[in-house]
Parts: sequence; structure tokens; C-alpha cells
Amino acid sequence: MSVTPDRTLAGKTLFITGASRGIGLAIALRAARDGANIVVAAKTKDPHPKLPGTIYTAAEEIEKAGGRALPCVCDIRDEVQIHAAVNEAVKTFGGIDILVNNASAIGLTPTLATPMKRFDLMHQINMRGTYACTQACIPHLAKAQNPHVLTLSPPLSITGNPSWWGPHVAYTMAKYGMTLCVLGHAEELRSEGIAVNALWPRTIIATAAVQNLLGGDATIRGSRKPEIVADAAHYVLSQPSRSFTGRFCIDEDVLRAAGVTDFSSYAVDPTAALITDLFV
Repeated sequence: MSVTPDRTLAGKTLFITGASRGIGLAIALRAARDGANIVVAAKTKDPHPKLPGTIYTAAEEIEKAGGRALPCVCDIRDEVQIHAAVNEAVKTFGGIDILVNNASAIGLTPTLATPMKRFDLMHQINMRGTYACTQACIPHLAKAQNPHVLTLSPPLSITGNPSWWGPHVAYTMAKYGMTLCVLGHAEELRSEGIAVNALWPRTIIATAAVQNLLGGDATIRGSRKPEIVADAAHYVLSQPSRSFTGRFCIDEDVLRAAGVTDFSSYAVDPTAALITDLFV
């Protein structure tokens, strides 16, 4: 589906964290179909025993889809690796137009069942990683035409539904930390013309994390495909950066605004009831 036929990401360079699989890869492939350059910034160099894809298989898919790909081993907990990947992107493609903060760690456990090692992992990847990648890309985004930062994090509702907090305080804190980066950076970078927005799915999305952590096949049947987030991301990233910023977007709402009325093609199983995602 193409919801923005009059807009294209052709020739744009996207630095996408966690792009070796799932939503990150779907966003990459959608941009690749326009002829974009994609920096696959992820840490999966060798095949994972439980998760599909590596930076190299993702790069191959991106190039088959019509884009150019640069696979970079990049653990976003490591500033040195972030800056090395950013420098390689600029050297290869001449700059960075778009940053997609997609990489994230999840742990849906209550406090007593959350080791501090897991707490640290979620905060280092989700909040700190988002901040660090944004910081590293700002000088290059400032030189781009229509620069965007898009972060995969939930709408800001600190005092929202308590059920989003009680069962997994550490994870909720880490995800809202990403959203707080959006809130702050949108205002900080407004004068530079750099758009900073958040995007979150209305429903559960069929990814390896859902398969392994959130209920397996039954949950997958009630999910939508990653392509719905990719199409919504494409729409957001195609908007004028000076006017479309500081927003907390929901994929379905974005696509409705773009004129989409039939969402059935995004369903994994059109006969199953959709499961609403956390934080919505």
C-alpha cells in the first residue's frame, strides 16, 4: 500500500536502529521501495538462535526492494559504536536525513521479578540509546532538507491507565523515557527545522518479540503486520519537518488522516479479534 503517492523518500538516507528485523526492517523496506538509502544499525551480526535476521540479511532485502543499504554493527548502548556507524553513514551516503529510533528492549515483569541487570538493559537501550543516537545525528540532520527524527514510543500519558504501570514498572519507565526524549527534542530542535515525533501501534504487531514474549501464536493471530507501522512511518517522514513535529502519533490514526479506510490487509488473521497494544 502507498498512502503518500505524491511524496517520496527517494534519495533520502535513513539511519534506523534495530533494523535487522520486525518493525525496523519493515520501515526500511518501505523507504527502500522509494529508492532510499538505509543504514541498518543493529547488533545482530551473526544469526540468532531464536530471532530471525541479521544486519546482512536485512541489507540484502533492502537492496532487493530497490534501496541502497549499509549494514553497521551497532549496539546503541555504546557511544563509540554509534558514532562509528553515523560517520560511516555520512561517508557512504553524504549525510543523514532521517533517524528512526526503533531499537528497544522489553521486559514485562513486576518489580520483584525484574533483575537490575534487566532494568539497566531496558533503560540503556530504550531511553539512553534514543538520546545518544539523536545526539549523534543532530549535526547531520541540521544540514538536511526536511530532516526527521521518528521514535517508536507510546503517546505521553504519565498518569494514564494504571494497568500500564503496575505489571511492568521498569518497562513502562523505559518506554516513556523514549517519549520524553521526543517531547524535549521536538522543542529543542524546532528552530533548526528538525521534526521529532513518536509513533506507536494501535494494536499488537506481529514480531518475534510478540511470538516469544507476549503469548505466542494466539497473540499473533490477533495482531497486525509490521507493514501498518511502516506505512504510517512513511507518511510521517514525508511531512514538512517545520510544521509536523512534536506529535505522538498512532499508526491507524495517521493512516486514516492519509485517507486509508480499509485496514483488513494489515491483519495477520482477518477473522480474529484485534488485540489493542499497551499504552493505547
